Amino acid sequence: MSEFWMYFNIGLKHVLDINAYDHVLFLIALMVPYAFKDWKNVFVLVSLFTLGHTLALLLSVYGVVQIQASLVEFLIPITILITAIFHLFTAGKSSKNESITFVAIVTLFFGIIHGLGFSNYFKTILPGNASDKLLPLLEFALGIEAAQIIVVLIVLIISYVVQTFFRFSKRDWALVMSAFIIGVVLPMIIESEIWNR
Repeated sequence: MSEFWMYFNIGLKHVLDINAYDHVLFLIALMVPYAFKDWKNVFVLVSLFTLGHTLALLLSVYGVVQIQASLVEFLIPITILITAIFHLFTAGKSSKNESITFVAIVTLFFGIIHGLGFSNYFKTILPGNASDKLLPLLEFALGIEAAQIIVVLIVLIISYVVQTFFRFSKRDWALVMSAFIIGVVLPMIIESEIWNR
C-alpha cells in the first residue's frame, strides 16, 4: 500500500508542481467555458484527457510509441494555445445545441500528447523491465487524475466567484482567461528548444 501512495503522490505532485504548470494551464484553458451546471461535459472532457494520456503512457513505457522529448515539449504548449484560441473565438456563442464531439476528439488527442510528456518523466523515475511498470504506471495515472480533479474544481470555483460576485459575464470570463493563457503560453513556444536545431 505504501508503494501505491508513493506513485500516486508522484503523479499528484507532478501535475501540481508550480514549476511545471503546462498541464494546469491546459486544464484551465479546457475548463474556461464551463460551469458546475456543465458537469457532464466537464466529466467527459477530463475523462477523455485522462484516457488519452494514460494510453500514451502505456504505449510509450512498453516501447510501442517513441517520440523525441523536445518535440513533445514543443507540442504541449501548442495544444494549450489551440485550446485557448478556440475558446477565445467561441466565447459567448451558444453551445446548447452543439455537440461536444469536436472538443472531445481534440481533447483525447491532446491527452495523448500530454501523456507522451508524462512518459518521459515516468521512465526516468522507474527504470527497469516494462512488465514491472504496469501497476506503478496506473498508480501514477491515478495521482494525475486526482490532481486534475483538484485543478478543475478550483477553476470552476474561481469561475463561479468571478461570474457571480464580480459580475463578469460568461463571455467576458472566457475572453479574459483565454487571452491570459495565450499570453502565458506564447513565450513557452517561442523559447522552445525545437527552434535551436
